[in-house]
Amino acid sequence: MTKKAWGGRFQGEALEWVDAFNASIHFDKVLIEKDITGSIAHATMLAAKDIITAEERDQIIEGLKSVLDDYDAGRLELSVQHEDIHMNVEHALISKIGEVGGKLHTARSRNDQIATDMHLYIKEKAYEIIESIETLQYTILNLAKENIHVVMPGYTHLQRAQPVLFSHHIMAYFWMLKRDKDRFNDSLARIDLSPLGAGAISGTTFDIDREHTQELLGFSDLYQNSMDAVSDRDYIIETLSNISLVMVHLSRLSEEIIFWMSEEANFVQLSDQFTTGSSMMPQKKNPDMAELIRGKSARTTGALTSMLMLVKGLPLTYNKDLQEDKEGVFDAVTTVTGSLRIMTGMLETMTINEDVLDQTVEKDFSNATELADYLVQKGVPFRKAHEVVGELVLKCINDSKYLKDLSLKEFQGHHPSIEEDIYTVLSPKVVVDRRKSLGGTGTEAVEKQLSAAESTLTI
Repeated sequence: MTKKAWGGRFQGEALEWVDAFNASIHFDKVLIEKDITGSIAHATMLAAKDIITAEERDQIIEGLKSVLDDYDAGRLELSVQHEDIHMNVEHALISKIGEVGGKLHTARSRNDQIATDMHLYIKEKAYEIIESIETLQYTILNLAKENIHVVMPGYTHLQRAQPVLFSHHIMAYFWMLKRDKDRFNDSLARIDLSPLGAGAISGTTFDIDREHTQELLGFSDLYQNSMDAVSDRDYIIETLSNISLVMVHLSRLSEEIIFWMSEEANFVQLSDQFTTGSSMMPQKKNPDMAELIRGKSARTTGALTSMLMLVKGLPLTYNKDLQEDKEGVFDAVTTVTGSLRIMTGMLETMTINEDVLDQTVEKDFSNATELADYLVQKGVPFRKAHEVVGELVLKCINDSKYLKDLSLKEFQGHHPSIEEDIYTVLSPKVVVDRRKSLGGTGTEAVEKQLSAAESTLTI
C-alpha cells in the first residue's frame, strides 16, 4: 500500500474501496495544467524569497514540465491511492527528481492549491464562453440583416398577436446573449483573485510573497483573508448561475426553432447536419439538436442548485464536501460551450421559408390592433375602438373571412369613420413599418437596432 502524503499520524491503512470513494483524481485530472502552472509560480516565488535555492527551483520546474509532458503523451499513471491531481503530480515529481520534489509543498496546502487551480480554470473558461456567446451574436446579427424585410407572426400566449419582422424577433435573443456576456464580464472581477499563499486556513510562517505569485499567474487581485481564500466558492456559484441563464436563453430559442420547423408552422428548415431521422418513420426529420439543448439546460440548472446546497451549511474553512464542487461545473462548462457551438451552426445553416411566412401573416387577425389604432387616430376612444374591432373579428370568424376580406360597407356598418384607406393600413408590411418607435418592429427601427447591436460587438 502506498504511503499517504498525510499518513504520518495514522497507523492503519485505508481500505481500497474507501480510497476509491475518497479520491477525486478521476475528475480533477482535467486541472493538471492549471495545477502545474500554479506550482511553477509557487516554486519561482519560493526561490525568490530564498526559501528554496535557485537550483532546486529549476529542478522542480523542469520536473513539473516533464510530468505534464508525460500526461499529454498518456504516459502518466494516475492512482486513486494518491487521491487527487495534486498528490498524483507531487508523487510523479518526486519519482523524477527525488526528495527535492517534496520541497515544492513548502508554505502551501492543498486547500489554497485547489482554490488556485479552480480560479485559473474558471477564468479561462469564462473567457472561452464569452467568445462563444459573441460568435453566436454575430450569427444572429447576420441572420437578421439577411432577412430584414421578412414579416412573420408575433405571438403572445402562443396565439398570433401582431406581425413583426423576423429580424426583430431573432434579435431579441441577441440582446439576451448580450446580458449573458455582460454578466460573465462582470463576474471576472470576482473570479480573477489569487488564493495562493493562504495555506490551509491561516496563512504561513514562511516569508512568502503573495503579490509575486499573483503577478506570475496573471491574477488582477488577491484574497485579503486566508480563511475566505480557501473556502470561497462564490465565483463557482456565480459562474454556474451565468451558465444556467445562457442555457435557459438557448433553450427558449430552441423551443422557437422546434415550433418553427414543425409541419404546422413550416417557418424554417434546418440543415440535415443538425437534424436526425426516425428508426421507424422514414418521413421524419427531427430537430434533435435543438431538443437536446433544451434538455441540457436542466443539467446546468441542476449543477447550480447542487452547488448552492453544497455550501449552504458549511462552516469555515475547508471541508471535504468541497471536493464535490468540481464535477458539476466541469459538466456545465462542457454543456454550455457545446450548446453555443451547436446553436451557432443551426442558425448559420437554417433556411427561412419566406413564402410561407408571407402567406401566414395574410391569413390571421394579427392586424386587428392596427384597425383599433386607426379608429383612435380618427378620434374614437381606444376602449370603443377595441370593442368595434372585436365585433368585426367575430363577424369574420362567423363568415370564415379575414379583416381585409370585408367590404367597405361592412366596415362602415360597424363604424362610419372607416374609409377606403383601411385596406392599405391592414397590409402586414404596413402594419409592421408603422411601428417606428425606438425598439419597435418597423424596418426603420430595426435597422437602428442592428446598428446599435453591431456597436456592442468586439471580436
